[in-house]
Amino acid sequence: MSFNPHVSIDCVVFGFDGENLKVLLNERVIAEQNQNYNDKKLPGSLILDNEDLDSAASRVLSELTGLKNIYMSQFHSFGKPDRINNPRDILWLEKTMNLKIGRIVTIGYVALIKIDRKIQQQSDVTTAKWYGIDEVSKMNLAFDHNEIIHSGLEYIRGKLDNDMQLLFELLPGKFSISQLRTLHDTIYNKQSDVRNFQKKMSQIQYIIALDEKQQGVKHRAARLYKFDKMLYKKMKN
Repeated sequence: MSFNPHVSIDCVVFGFDGENLKVLLNERVIAEQNQNYNDKKLPGSLILDNEDLDSAASRVLSELTGLKNIYMSQFHSFGKPDRINNPRDILWLEKTMNLKIGRIVTIGYVALIKIDRKIQQQSDVTTAKWYGIDEVSKMNLAFDHNEIIHSGLEYIRGKLDNDMQLLFELLPGKFSISQLRTLHDTIYNKQSDVRNFQKKMSQIQYIIALDEKQQGVKHRAARLYKFDKMLYKKMKN
């Protein structure tokens, strides 16, 4: 019997562009048989000896994307013995970390950001790009990252049942009800009735109607709204 444990962090970063829910992936590069082998993975890394888990998750996102001060939540751990069954995954990780890798348990974090935040590339081994959630579901990602993304989305669905504020972490500061409905329906994988959704949202006190409309749109400009975080917290308490 041998013991060779490692602990890593993997971050499922969701964003919304007004029409589609997206997830942030790193495209890694590895030298294999004198050629570059490219594929996609979640932002992640092994934790350092002196880090707690939350600090490691913040560092990982900062190093790989430049993102700081965003909503993050630990949601699940993944530790199947066969998590890494592709030799190329092990090779990439060992060369990147300069470390012999055995079994890895990873801690999953969900992060929600406004997609207009600029990704500042700070890694020389990966690049970060947004991909639609439907597109990602058809990809064969590194490690078990397809499973981690699916689990992260299920976690967000469960959280939204009790904390609607999470929706507004993804929306721009000023948004239309149509954008809010599209995001809601994408996360829940459903199609809401337009009129009923509009009526329901208009009755929520912390969704504030503005005397502004969308600018530069090809369709009829919709009225804009904002989320009143202070009022929401007051009503929740």
